[in-house]
Amino acid sequence: MQFKDQLGNTISLNSTPKRIVSLVPSQTELLVDLGLKEQLVGITKFCVHPKNLRKEIKVVGGTKSLHYDRVEALNPDVIICNKEENTKDMVTKLQNIAPVWVSDIFSIEDSLEMIRSLGAMCNAGVQASKMVMKINSEKNSFEQFMQSKPSKKVAYVIWKKPFMLAGKATFINELLALNNYENVCQNASSRYPKVEKDFLKQADEVLLSTEPFPFKEKHAVKLREELGTKVNVVDGEYFSWYGSRLAEAFSYFKTLHK
Repeated sequence: MQFKDQLGNTISLNSTPKRIVSLVPSQTELLVDLGLKEQLVGITKFCVHPKNLRKEIKVVGGTKSLHYDRVEALNPDVIICNKEENTKDMVTKLQNIAPVWVSDIFSIEDSLEMIRSLGAMCNAGVQASKMVMKINSEKNSFEQFMQSKPSKKVAYVIWKKPFMLAGKATFINELLALNNYENVCQNASSRYPKVEKDFLKQADEVLLSTEPFPFKEKHAVKLREELGTKVNVVDGEYFSWYGSRLAEAFSYFKTLHK
């Protein structure tokens, strides 16, 4: 059987994967929600959903740093990666162990394509189709909800020292746009540019993401005092996890516009 990943690479499998290593937290959660938990044999230390998964499945390292011997010992049928979260060097080395399927996500449609593709490859096509339908339904409902909401300029902050923002060519930016948030970071040359603190004053509201830097309310309080502008902490998983979490994201987004 042959399947194409989102980089256009063709991978060949002898049969439906029974041993899967997933190196992307949001895609790990997706595989579980597609009913494929029993097929998962390896995950990363950042695969925190479902809650107790790391106690049940072998942890092989992080998204940028792996114990390749652990991966090889698991004898996987396929390894699931992402272009942004995993490095090119990692993928090259992993291809010596097993076929590697790589996602590349910039939009919700990319996410839905990824869900359908993994569903097809792992014999979970029915579950994937239901999930895609649910996400589309939630998205349509949210778009109607947002029709009467005003737009505002925002800075979406993902790191503290130095301050780093989510730029235009990101999945996060697409979700910001759906929320009628205009990204003040207009530089298309960098996906996650570094900025000085004063740059944040351009925004009507500064959004501090809970990941990858774990921003908390104390950071928002301090930054409000320093900038004299509106600063709030937002759940970074709903803005950046592009798998099954999208089905819950739009209900969360509604709470941001009360």
